[in-house]
Amino acid sequence: MPEPPRIMSDHSDPSDPADHSRFATRCIHAGQSPDPSTGAIMTPVYQTSTYVQSSPGEFKRPYDYSRSANPTRSALESNLASLEGGSMGIAFASGVASIAACLHLLSAGDHVVLCDDVYGGTYRIFQHVFGRLGIAFTRVDMADLERTEAAFTPQTRMVWLETPTNPLLKIIDIQAVAAMARAHGCLTVVDNTFATPFLQNPLALGADIVSHSCTKYLGGHSDLVVGALIVGDPELGARLRYIQNAVGAVPAPWDCFLLLRSTKTLHVRMERHCSNARRVAEFLSAHPNVDRVMYPGRAEHPQHELARRQMRDFGGMVSVVLRDGLPAAKSFLTSLRVFSLAESLGGVESLAEHPAIMTHASIDPETRKALGISDALVRLSVGIEDADDLLADLEQALARSV
Repeated sequence: MPEPPRIMSDHSDPSDPADHSRFATRCIHAGQSPDPSTGAIMTPVYQTSTYVQSSPGEFKRPYDYSRSANPTRSALESNLASLEGGSMGIAFASGVASIAACLHLLSAGDHVVLCDDVYGGTYRIFQHVFGRLGIAFTRVDMADLERTEAAFTPQTRMVWLETPTNPLLKIIDIQAVAAMARAHGCLTVVDNTFATPFLQNPLALGADIVSHSCTKYLGGHSDLVVGALIVGDPELGARLRYIQNAVGAVPAPWDCFLLLRSTKTLHVRMERHCSNARRVAEFLSAHPNVDRVMYPGRAEHPQHELARRQMRDFGGMVSVVLRDGLPAAKSFLTSLRVFSLAESLGGVESLAEHPAIMTHASIDPETRKALGISDALVRLSVGIEDADDLLADLEQALARSV
């Protein structure tokens, strides 16, 4: 796949060469210029709630109150927009806050076609929050395009998908689903958290909105909670910006600063995540205590060829089904020493978790079973440690899982 498109964001400086540069350069420079008052190379943390006005209602746009806009957040939003090839980035206090902002585009009676395999928190907000407000949704396996088409109704206004999916790592054809949604007059939202803009750019494939839990790979250091939406259409971006301000679920300036620090190394971190995950997937696929390995980079993956076309590499997530069910999974997880047993993903440290008990516990057991989220399923977020140490840790833990 070619380099991500080089589209300038709403805060872009036409004279800034980073706005037109390749991905690695934009990671480090996009949206950020040396502080004009001091020359500081790092964007300052503007730890302020309000801004002085020269006259009632006259202020240095767009800053009057930090819920509405903050210079540190503006730099972050420009950086994220550049990385995704969008016209506007909108930052939120968490990934689920960004999901909620998208759903606030809808009205009671509207319908969403929802990817069946999604983060448990995504399912929870659809089912238990917006479902109570009259937003209906249908879950469908979007790897099956015929079933996806059949899920549309006259009330459908939005399609929501993750790819790779969480936790089964299915790959969905963004271009095909977005074209389908467009034909029905619907918005397409792609949660790009697992892939990051380093691996795929949904806007370039026809999506309308890209959603990120920046807590994960974009943050990369397990020390912040931030969400973001990126759009190509400025009018749609203005609607989401209005929701951001009206609802007020915005990240603090310090978290924006930390995230800007982190995107500077996104490209080099993702290269290592991907190479380590390949080693882990190959090792696990040959282990006698493992029943199945889910990793889009393996030729045996059902959507491997689609992943090759749609992504630049295959990511740092590996899911595995152990042979002896829940007892083996628990024993394996509690025996790990380099991998840490914890929720979340995308940090430099390797994590392991049990979806049925942890991240996807909000999904009812029958639905989990239908999806294939069994008690033997373990999800691994492969970090950037030495790969040989990770393999040795998996080996000793698997030896204790029988």
